[in-house]
Amino acid sequence: MSPLTGDYMVRATALDGRVRAFALHATGVAAELQRRHGTWPAVSAALGRTAMGALLLAAASLKEEDQSLSVEVKGGGPAGRLLATANGRGEVRGLVANPRADAEVVNGKLNVAGVVGSNGYLSVTRNLGMRDTYNGLVELQSGEIGVDLAYYLAKSEQTPSGLAVGVFVQPDGSVDAAGGYLVQLLPGLEDDEIAEIERRIAELPHPTRLVQEGTPPEGVLDHVFPGGYELLDRYPVSFHCPCSRERFESAIVSLGEAEIQRIIDEEEHDYTEVVCHFCNEAYHFSSSDMAGILAAAR
Repeated sequence: MSPLTGDYMVRATALDGRVRAFALHATGVAAELQRRHGTWPAVSAALGRTAMGALLLAAASLKEEDQSLSVEVKGGGPAGRLLATANGRGEVRGLVANPRADAEVVNGKLNVAGVVGSNGYLSVTRNLGMRDTYNGLVELQSGEIGVDLAYYLAKSEQTPSGLAVGVFVQPDGSVDAAGGYLVQLLPGLEDDEIAEIERRIAELPHPTRLVQEGTPPEGVLDHVFPGGYELLDRYPVSFHCPCSRERFESAIVSLGEAEIQRIIDEEEHDYTEVVCHFCNEAYHFSSSDMAGILAAAR
C-alpha cells in the first residue's frame, strides 16, 4: 500500500486473526472541530477524543461506506452533551452543547473529566441502513472518553480492548496533535499472548506524544506486534458534514404549514437563518424563499 500523510487510519490483524488493531492520526480533524465550534481547550480535547473514538469504532464495526456510527457522551459536566458521528468512509463530524466550558487544570493537564463529568452515560448507535439501528449504553466510568469507550466495548460488546485517544492543545488554544489506537482481543488467544499484548500496550507513550514524535499509525502496530501483522487497509480520515441548503429546505418543509407560517410571522429580519449544529454553517432563506417553502408545504 502507498504511504499516506496527514490524517489517516490503519486497520490490521495479528496472531492469525485473533487480534484486530486500528490506529490513526487525526490532528486535522480535532483542529477543524475546534475551529468550527470555537471550543475552549478542555472541550477541544473532549470533543476531539469523542470524534476519534467514533472513527475507531466505525472502522472496527461498519462494513459499508454509507453506514454510520455515533458516540454520545452525557456526563453532567459543564460541557453538556457531546456527540460525534463517523461513517465507513472515514468522515466524522461532532458537536458539543457548551463549547466554552472550563475546569481547573489538574497536575498541569487539561481537566477533560472535569468538563465532561462522570455521572452519566456513553452510548454508541450504529445506523446500518434499511432502518437497522443498534444501540448500546453504559454508565460513564471516568469522563476521560478513552477509558469509557474501552469499558463500553468490554461490557456492551464483550470484547476486551485496549483503547487510547488523545488531543494536545497549545496554550493559545490551537490543536497541536491528536491520535489514538484500538486493539481488540478475540477468542482463541492464550494467556501468555494476552499478557504480552497488554504489556506492550502499557509501554506505549501517550497517543499525542506518538504523534508529536512523528510515529505513524503503523508505528503503533510495530510496537504492539513485533512479530508482524497483516495490514488490511490504510485510508484518510477527515471532518465532513453532509448538510446542505437543499437538506435544510426539505427539513423546513417537513415542519408543516402552521409552523412555517409561525416562523415567517416571528422573523425580525428579511431572511430566516438556519445553522447546522454539527459544522456551524449558516444558511439564509429570503422572504421569497420562505414563501416558496410555505407553498410547497401546503
